[in-house]
Amino acid sequence: MIPLFSAGKIALGSITSAKLRSTLTVLGIVIGVAAVIANVSLGASFNQHFTNEVTNLGSNFIFFQGMQPKLFYDNELKTVESTPGISGASPLKSQAAEVTYMSETKNIIVTGVGQSYDKVANTKLQKGTFINDNDGYVAIIGHKVANEKFDRSISVRNSINIAFRVGENEKVTKTFKVKAIIQNPENTVVQAYDDNEAILIPIGVMNEILGENDYGGIFAMAEDPATIQEISDEADKRLARKFGISDRELADKESRPYFLINQAEVLKQTDMMAAALSSFLTAVALISLLVGSIGIMNIMLVSVTERTREIGVLKSLGFTASDILFLFMVESIMLGVFGGILGSTVGIAGAYGVETLLKLPVVFPFSLIVAGFFVAVLVGFVSGVYPARKAAKMKPVDSLRHE
Repeated sequence: MIPLFSAGKIALGSITSAKLRSTLTVLGIVIGVAAVIANVSLGASFNQHFTNEVTNLGSNFIFFQGMQPKLFYDNELKTVESTPGISGASPLKSQAAEVTYMSETKNIIVTGVGQSYDKVANTKLQKGTFINDNDGYVAIIGHKVANEKFDRSISVRNSINIAFRVGENEKVTKTFKVKAIIQNPENTVVQAYDDNEAILIPIGVMNEILGENDYGGIFAMAEDPATIQEISDEADKRLARKFGISDRELADKESRPYFLINQAEVLKQTDMMAAALSSFLTAVALISLLVGSIGIMNIMLVSVTERTREIGVLKSLGFTASDILFLFMVESIMLGVFGGILGSTVGIAGAYGVETLLKLPVVFPFSLIVAGFFVAVLVGFVSGVYPARKAAKMKPVDSLRHE
């Protein structure tokens, strides 16, 4: 058997002697490997993006939304708050209202919330402080409300007028002082309440204006993300009992006068979306890699035909069929190695550029790069088997006669 170093030297000489042929061969691998690495990286990046968005909705959130008015009151809120594993809860109530600032009026969603809403909903403030139980007519406004909704930007301590609809025809207008501005949220796809375009006020003040004492929903936070589903189920069971729903009827989701969603369920849905997207991107990339491997095999077969006389000379010098097979396999693997290095580099650079452009998390698992490199070597090996066997089976006399 010819030594590996000598085989590598001969293979390298063959590659450099036919630069165009070798470049085209490597190009097929580069495109395939780059596509695999870039697409799989993008799939992982989207998965991380969706996870971050769900986390931005709230810390281990559990959300109850009434399906009919006047459903949740203080008793229902206390039921959720007293559930083991619940670390905090805030009532919610929303209404579209006419908001006037500097003689300009816009229709904006106004949501009444409790003082713990910022913690359970993971609401971050750009300026000011959040609502507390002692506050009266104060408002927390979203980033877009402060900077985009009106011709002039709204700042902390500015006053706005909010006209609420009370009953069928009556409107009640109250003046609110802006206490804080919400930081522009990063999440844009998954959103329970779009705080970015909303106005938050104390829920007690909202009910006082409307002449009501009910809540539209309850936003709660679980202590431990690992047990959020169990905590959610227990809170659901306790709340359902308040409405006369037995444990046996709980299996039927339509038996409840409210719907429930938690962070674990949303993460499960986004994971499925990300997995589907990742599978699609990977399938497209594997097709590119398959096309590249066919190109390698085709060019290696052409190489065998072009080098028929060279093969005859090698065999006449004492090279065995296994030596010829080994030489061609080494050449194919070297092309795979070159293609793997270049393809990994191009794939990483391409994925980084796209992820940066789309403002996605940059995700590059080391295992992905290693796998991409070894896939390139494997493609070179597999694609070179048939041409190498064909070269090894050539008879010396026939090879030397070839013109």
